[in-house]
Amino acid sequence: MTQDELKKQVAQAALQYLKNVPIIGMGTGSTVTHLINLLADCDFKRDIEGAVSSSAKTTEHLQSIGIRVIDLNQSGDLDIYVDGADEVTPHKKMLKGGGGALTREKIIAGASKKFVCIVDESKCVDVMGKFPLPVEVLPLSRSFVARQLAKLGGQPELRMNKDTGASYITDNACEILDVHNLSILDPVELEKTINNIPGVITNGLFAIRAADVVLVGKGSEVITY
Repeated sequence: MTQDELKKQVAQAALQYLKNVPIIGMGTGSTVTHLINLLADCDFKRDIEGAVSSSAKTTEHLQSIGIRVIDLNQSGDLDIYVDGADEVTPHKKMLKGGGGALTREKIIAGASKKFVCIVDESKCVDVMGKFPLPVEVLPLSRSFVARQLAKLGGQPELRMNKDTGASYITDNACEILDVHNLSILDPVELEKTINNIPGVITNGLFAIRAADVVLVGKGSEVITY
């Protein structure tokens, strides 16, 4: 199967977690895009009262299939949050943020009773760090934070908008430093360390709040762990 077919396969498996859930949490990315497309044709879609979205792109997609998007301040804690990942370990720790929505993703994950991570097998790793670690920062702090990240052994690079040639701006009006060449042996400690740097909004390590369930599209089957 192609990578895109694996993403669709695992998105199909994730639908069962959304049944009988009035308010769902929805992440961002290509695998989530498949999930929303599949959700559009589900009979139980009419039972969904609303969704909390992690990005403007996901909000637009959910609304296009007739699902009302509500604010987390209105919904309170959620029963379920479904999202993808750029890397995930056997211990369900994740590296996320390739799509730029890491801060809102982390907030919604923290407010959810169950976090279901959906990935294809290419995202499964023993040690995270091959994929650059996104760090969302206040624009004022960009250079200062970059110097601190370099001291941790990484090579920070400002994320650019490929269309405009300017720096990439998140939905929170902040910038992202992508940190290359990290070998993340202790993701919990590194997540804390980076988040303590003044000017950091958050980083893409989801280790303190890891996934509860990981669904992996692998070959002709979906593996759950």
